[in-house]
Amino acid sequence: MAYPLQNLSFQTLFDAVADAMLLIDDHGLVAQGNAASQQLLGYTSQEIIGLEVETLIPERYREPHRRYRMAFIQNPEKRPMGSGNELSVMTKDGNELAVDIGLSPIHNEGQLYILVTFYTVYKRQEVEQALRISEERLRLAKKAAGLNVFDFDANLKMRNESDQLVAFWGADPTNINHHDAKISIIHPKDKATRESAMRQATDPTGDGEFNVEYRVVNQLDNSIHWVSAVGKAHFKEGHATRLLGVARDITEQKILEKKLQDQHVETEMLFAKEVATQTASAIAHEINQPLTAISAYSEVALHALEQDKIDSSSLKRALEGCVTQAQRAGGSLHELLAFLQKGELIKDLLDINEVVKEALVIAKNYGYYDFYPLLQLESNIRPVLANKTQVLKILVNLLRNGVEAMRGAGISSSAISITVRTNANISMAHVTVQDVGPGLSDAIAKRIFEPFFTTKPRGIGMGLAISRTLAEANGGQLWLDPDIKVGATFHFTLPFAK
Repeated sequence: MAYPLQNLSFQTLFDAVADAMLLIDDHGLVAQGNAASQQLLGYTSQEIIGLEVETLIPERYREPHRRYRMAFIQNPEKRPMGSGNELSVMTKDGNELAVDIGLSPIHNEGQLYILVTFYTVYKRQEVEQALRISEERLRLAKKAAGLNVFDFDANLKMRNESDQLVAFWGADPTNINHHDAKISIIHPKDKATRESAMRQATDPTGDGEFNVEYRVVNQLDNSIHWVSAVGKAHFKEGHATRLLGVARDITEQKILEKKLQDQHVETEMLFAKEVATQTASAIAHEINQPLTAISAYSEVALHALEQDKIDSSSLKRALEGCVTQAQRAGGSLHELLAFLQKGELIKDLLDINEVVKEALVIAKNYGYYDFYPLLQLESNIRPVLANKTQVLKILVNLLRNGVEAMRGAGISSSAISITVRTNANISMAHVTVQDVGPGLSDAIAKRIFEPFFTTKPRGIGMGLAISRTLAEANGGQLWLDPDIKVGATFHFTLPFAK
């Protein structure tokens, strides 16, 4: 028996299919069977061709199958057979196999053929079992890592919420309006930070990256938890359609960081005080003898002036001694400063934009994380020539001062603007750091760069003085903008590389 579809190219493609397939003519006879069907049913190619297809069906199902086949011939269109019903085929040795059956019409030279595809149930069950195992492993992995998947739609509304995710947010799972509940439990000081991060992630001009840390207040016990969320926005035709990512509880990590930060601050303060003490001690040692001598010579001069007849030669020697000892004291101070500052300042070519970003990370690691940075960085700005460590010290100190000022004033929406631009007037990089704190009074502003002047209870008043010295050592300047009335605004400049 020969059929029009029996040619080498068709048979090659037919046998390459992994699923068991039979080609049935309009009389219900098997025209062809691929290699997978022969293996499944136990027939050879010669044995299976010409069989009535119903002989491959258990006897109790044959008549319904025959009626279904005739109905398919009257309305031939691709569809599953007996959807929702139990189906089976019978192998050559009489064993029954549970299968799903798909039917597709094939027309060739005016002849209708039925392509019958057997999907063995055990394979589908294996796939389903593998999927269940994979999902369970993913669930356990997420649980072990403390991860919770979030999925926002185009309107930044949560999709497919689970009680686990809602509970993670600290909202009441019985609350129907989960979205409003979640927004309400975000810490007031962190709402602006999270919203700004979401706006940036869904901005079609950006990279779609979502990365933010914020606090939530658990409505059930009023405890505060830290959340770290990372994700990626998806866009279509220039609009964000989805924001998918994971969130995890980092409260324990933040508690540990806070302890380490407190220890760092305390250590830094003790070190600064020790440096100040040792410096003051060295200065006192160097100028104590000249000051003692000046005092003695001054007493001689006063005594000479009190006499009825002034001994000009004695007075001259006393005043000359004062001058000599004063010059000695000055020389000693210059030698001491030269010793403290000895060593060549190593300068490198720096991308000031990258240094600003690094300073933000350092400041947050030091515990100054409760603010949102507003960056305005000039793209393709020329590299500066400066010492990276010292520039970082300037930036971190300005950021720390801003955060402490806003904390002390109890400002909830804390933000610090950092602008990097080219100052064409002096051909230098110009960095501006501005907070939204209470600002500085005129009296304080006049003394803000004086050594040992401080407005902080635990400060020693050296931060801004040192920062200004560092800026000048790198060829730039650091100053306070006196005309800004909201918050405090500092500027510093650095020279471009030649």
